[in-house]
Amino acid sequence: MVMTVLAALALTVPLTLVPQVVTAADAAPNAVVVWDLNAQTAIWDVAQQSPPQVAGRGFAMVSGAVYDAVNAIAGTPYEPYLGAPRASGHESTDAAVGTAAYRVLDALFPAQRERLRAQYREWLAAIPEGPAKHGGVRVGAQAATAMVAARQDDGAFDPRPWTVGTEPGWYRPTPPGFENTGAWVGFLKPFAIPDATMFRTPGPPAVTSPAYARDVDEVKRLGSATSAVRTADQTEAALWWHDRRSVSWGMKRDLALTRGLGPLETARLYALADVTGADGAIACANDKEFWHSWRPITAIRSADTDGNPATAGDPGWTPLVVTPPNPDYPSGHTCRTAAQMTAYAHFFGRDDVPFSAFSPDSGTTRHFDRFSQATAEVVGARIWAGIHFRSADVDGAVLGTAVGNHITKRHFRPRR
Repeated sequence: MVMTVLAALALTVPLTLVPQVVTAADAAPNAVVVWDLNAQTAIWDVAQQSPPQVAGRGFAMVSGAVYDAVNAIAGTPYEPYLGAPRASGHESTDAAVGTAAYRVLDALFPAQRERLRAQYREWLAAIPEGPAKHGGVRVGAQAATAMVAARQDDGAFDPRPWTVGTEPGWYRPTPPGFENTGAWVGFLKPFAIPDATMFRTPGPPAVTSPAYARDVDEVKRLGSATSAVRTADQTEAALWWHDRRSVSWGMKRDLALTRGLGPLETARLYALADVTGADGAIACANDKEFWHSWRPITAIRSADTDGNPATAGDPGWTPLVVTPPNPDYPSGHTCRTAAQMTAYAHFFGRDDVPFSAFSPDSGTTRHFDRFSQATAEVVGARIWAGIHFRSADVDGAVLGTAVGNHITKRHFRPRR
């Protein structure tokens, strides 16, 4: 089992971090990290829920259930998310983590049942038989049952389309696929915020305004597939942040490993990150549908018809990366990232915590000295990728920060 875990970790974190997971032959890996990797396999690799805002629902469900189980065994030192299963403190945390995660994943992905069951049985087989193991299974099962029940009929995967229009500034599907999917995220039942509409942004600049013309000019120059002014580092950052596996998954693992967090603190960190990220995405998608603003590729190709004398059309303009199938404003990635970075800063009690993550898409690892640095970089990265205007990125970060502040002040707090 340990070798299996090490192999999985080596795919998602820099090799220099692996020795920190298992430093001796008899040392056990962090169960929360292991099952987060298992969740990624189920959500991304197999189910192929590639948009991070879609995958975020599954991660939040797994992390929330795991947190409630581990927190209960530890004596409930933190406020439960949904509730605290009955526990004496003698239950196996590893059994609880594996059971909570497995049962949530099994409910989410019935087509993966046999594979997940085999993975779970292998995990349980490495845990000594006895009351502790059976108690951990019971606690994990109760936490998972509560989570699955709480997310029944939450609006996931509703086929509703995004609002489209033909007026200047209105969203319309983008090439090459011209898809119109994912609007349901904005109407998904939030995990912790009371209402997805409570963080409404001021809206994008009017298409006839100087601010809009500046936004168009910036992304036109820096975000083009053939840009001669975008630097090599900006190109790398654009590709790194656009990794559809979501480099945010690597960030949270790096923080757990390099900070030496145990299962309880890792469970709390992951629950904070995944719940704030999910709710940041929900509030953001709701705002996207409210403003339904067009993407840069549409705006630049149609600039001769926008009524703004300071913009000029370029019918052949193409962004560095393929534009996601949803409106521009606000930026989903900056919403989610800002929400999660706010949660991390709250968890560690400071902003200046170094961390890094590897992206298979860019083939590079990016390092950050503080959480606010990551938020600032993703604002620029979405412009350099050619898929967002600066106004969408900046206001998305403001929205995400507000979501993160709201949740961290009200959930997952110490009870004593």
